[in-house]
Amino acid sequence: MIVLLLLLIQADGWIAAPNQPTVGDTIRIERTITAPGGWRIRAGKLPSGSATEPLTDATVLAASTPGQWIVRYAIVAWTPGLMTVDMPPLWRLGPDGTADSLAGGTATFRVASVIPDSVKAPAPQPSLGPLRLQRESIIPVVLATLLAAGALVILIAWRRRSPKKVLAAGGAEVGLPPGVADERWLAAGEPKAVAARAAYYLRISVAHAVPEAHEALSTSECLAVVERAKPNAPLRDLRELLIALDQIAFATAHGLDVAAVAARARALAREFGGNSGGSTK
Repeated sequence: MIVLLLLLIQADGWIAAPNQPTVGDTIRIERTITAPGGWRIRAGKLPSGSATEPLTDATVLAASTPGQWIVRYAIVAWTPGLMTVDMPPLWRLGPDGTADSLAGGTATFRVASVIPDSVKAPAPQPSLGPLRLQRESIIPVVLATLLAAGALVILIAWRRRSPKKVLAAGGAEVGLPPGVADERWLAAGEPKAVAARAAYYLRISVAHAVPEAHEALSTSECLAVVERAKPNAPLRDLRELLIALDQIAFATAHGLDVAAVAARARALAREFGGNSGGSTK
């Protein structure tokens, strides 16, 4: 079997190049025209065909031999096989207005296919079987759900934990987590922090001894409640300390020894805690 990719044929003077065009390649079709000196060549427009199509207008070039002209068309073929293209007429135009027409004729050339011979007639293939759905295990989903539920329960329990109590039910003082010493706060220039912590411990102890004197009350309201509920309590010291702590917290106290006031507040808090089981005689 002889495979012939291109057949170069000269018909009516037209020559096709390159030697081995395939479908979609640019094919040049040329023809040499002889004309007397001073004459010009004009080429007609190549129309589109069902299997071929021009890419550009015709190009007329002077040949190396005097008196000869080269007419060139660039086309493309969309189907393989032997192609016959009807070429447009040509004109030779003289300097005195004389015109001489030439028949375009036909250009014949062969175009090779880009599809290999092995796949030109493919054999039918059997149909594929049904695709089997992949079954995924639900164990990871169940484990992830259980872990998320457990984390949610732990978070809710942590958020709803009971507040720390300063004093136990029987009046014994409950140990609090160690905090920063007053001296360090004072050295850092934070007397308000020392006063706020001392006032907090004192108000907690008072509220434990007198439940009606809870922390939501103001200083004057707290003192009034304690005076009614525990007339024998050290009201004078309590009033002085609460007012002094408020002044320190609001930066209205001048010349007060913050460390001494905080120490007295903690001592009074222990006294209220010790007397929470009954009234002071």
